[in-house]
Amino acid sequence: MVTKILSITITILFVLFGCESTGAEIDQVLQRQIETAVENFQGDAGIYVRHLSKNITAGINEDDLFPTASMIKVPILIKIFDKIEKGELTIDSTVIYYKDSIDYPWKGDDAISRFKDGEDISIGKLMAHMITFSDNHAGIWLQELAGSGTAINEWLNQEGFRFTRVNSRTTGREDDYEQYGWGQTTPREMAELLVMIREGRAVSKRASDDMYRHLTRIYWDGNALSQIPPTIQVASKQGALDQSRSEVVLVNAPHGDYVFCIITKDQKDMSWVISNEGSVLIRNVSNLLWNYFEPDFGWKQEIGVEEYW
Repeated sequence: MVTKILSITITILFVLFGCESTGAEIDQVLQRQIETAVENFQGDAGIYVRHLSKNITAGINEDDLFPTASMIKVPILIKIFDKIEKGELTIDSTVIYYKDSIDYPWKGDDAISRFKDGEDISIGKLMAHMITFSDNHAGIWLQELAGSGTAINEWLNQEGFRFTRVNSRTTGREDDYEQYGWGQTTPREMAELLVMIREGRAVSKRASDDMYRHLTRIYWDGNALSQIPPTIQVASKQGALDQSRSEVVLVNAPHGDYVFCIITKDQKDMSWVISNEGSVLIRNVSNLLWNYFEPDFGWKQEIGVEEYW
């Protein structure tokens, strides 16, 4: 009951104070299908879907707070372009790497973590590492170049995003960091952030266009993107933590663009394999949406494609 009341309260706050209201109508058929998709999920899941031209929507826990994981790199990207637009940086600005300045011991697949002190890279290439390969060292570096998490949060607040925030390395957000990690958002806000970019309303039209190009060049394509035909352009960003999987996707579909965001938290399944329950949920919902909006496209996956995920 408390959770339900909180969800209703957040929805009211969104309508009154949040990012621009879409006025979309709930598609009841799609709503029931999404509810069915999550009913046996072992954890908390939030989903938000909107078809832009039909202006229909569906969702579950779409205004609840969830961890962003690497999806927070979208607001970081926007603030970097904001500084470029203001003449404080350029795409070709060269920055010098010093290991001590990026206090982040985990390497993973991060290429930037393998830089030696004194190596340089352009802002443009650093953004490509952050978005395409989801390089965390690049993301941390760009967050600082953006002027801090506080500066990014100020931009988000000014644009009406009341719940999406950078927590890591951000003064005053230590408790939020403990609960949500690097960043926090709602499925609705993260999806509408991509819509803002798609429609040319983030920073400027020319900045939005270049941001959108970055978001269409994603290496990690084994979840939501794997369920969409490879000939269809898609902008997206993914995130993952032990107990959370997330993905925000904007599909340039034949019958009109649609956007969706799926985020989980408190998952029972904390594995890092392709069969992780959160990853399976993302693939299932992405497949559901593609076939719901584009039932006559006539595409299906090749047998054994999972080997390339």
